[in-house]
Amino acid sequence: MSVPILLASGSAIRAQLLENAGVPFVVQTARVDEETAKRALLAENATPRDIADTLAEMKARKVSDKNPGAMVLGCDQVLDFDGQLLSKPESPEQALDQLKAMRGKRHMLLSAAVIYQNGEPIWRHVGQVRLRMRASSDAYLLDYVARNWDSIRHAVGAYKLEEEGVRLFATIDGDYFNVLGMPLLELLNFLAVKGVIDQ
Repeated sequence: MSVPILLASGSAIRAQLLENAGVPFVVQTARVDEETAKRALLAENATPRDIADTLAEMKARKVSDKNPGAMVLGCDQVLDFDGQLLSKPESPEQALDQLKAMRGKRHMLLSAAVIYQNGEPIWRHVGQVRLRMRASSDAYLLDYVARNWDSIRHAVGAYKLEEEGVRLFATIDGDYFNVLGMPLLELLNFLAVKGVIDQ
């Protein structure tokens, strides 16, 4: 491969997705103050889609500036629940509150990916998934959070679909890879067209 791919993310699941797909890459985590950026974007009435895209771009640009020539992949995911942006829970109590609020209702996950090269964006995509939760009982949700807190504290919405969190859902409309945090199929198509990976 002539052009190295740098993953500007510390997400273990994103790295695993690329590894499983046979894409050569190196992790180089971007240091970005996401919460401050998110607050500023919300103050400007940015849409959840634009927030996901902007945060992914910030990460890609930061790493690209330090690595001329490299293709840098930045990613971000946000959860849109009735127009409100939900973040990773800061406590088990907050996780439980989020899950109780969302049960029996629909929400949307937006997974953005942006590739930068030589300080310029060369590709971007925002994948959308619509999900509807089951009307789980208080007792189940309490036990779910207690059993899974170490894992779900790293996830927007306080669930991971690749784990026990799948039991919280009635329907899912969209690409599973977007749920995991990366529009993988669209990314692979772009890399193949560019000759970065074989097709």
